Amino acid sequence: MHLPAASRSRTARAITIVGLLVVVALAAWAVHGNGSGCSSPEPVGVSPAEPGQAAPPLIGETIAGAPFDLAALKGKPVVVNFWASWCVPCQAEFPLFEAAQASHGADGLTMIGVVYQDTPAAAQAFASTHGASWQDVVDPCGSIATAYTVIAPPQTYFIDRDGILRSRQIGQITQADLERQLAAILP
Repeated sequence: MHLPAASRSRTARAITIVGLLVVVALAAWAVHGNGSGCSSPEPVGVSPAEPGQAAPPLIGETIAGAPFDLAALKGKPVVVNFWASWCVPCQAEFPLFEAAQASHGADGLTMIGVVYQDTPAAAQAFASTHGASWQDVVDPCGSIATAYTVIAPPQTYFIDRDGILRSRQIGQITQADLERQLAAILP
């Protein structure tokens, strides 16, 4: 069966309109929640994390169920590491962070983990297996990761005592990277 040109044109328009409606529906689903209780992927009025600017808010709940607010750590140098239990490079970083916290704890250094696209149960098992002694915050809606412009784990942020983001490391951190970046936030 061969359709006339006018019918083919109407059919093509109808397919295009249906396709656009599907795209709009998927975008609305992503922005307004997907049944997980998330209403918005990005905190309103928060600028993405850029070195030299104030660190974005980091408010949530730890994997242990305790409330957490980064603002309570003002006056301390802070390392924020986005990680996941399924992330192989994250496994290599954990001992470096544990050693840094032990070495610089007297200087006030505080490590904070943010669980990226992972379940609290898997994250808690991973953290205890790998010896993490710091607090890990869950990010079920991805709003913290969005505010910190996280691409994929591991991604690490170095915040000074005044709450200013001094640097970030995208990808696995080495001992040399860690020492260089800690020097920017420690006394």
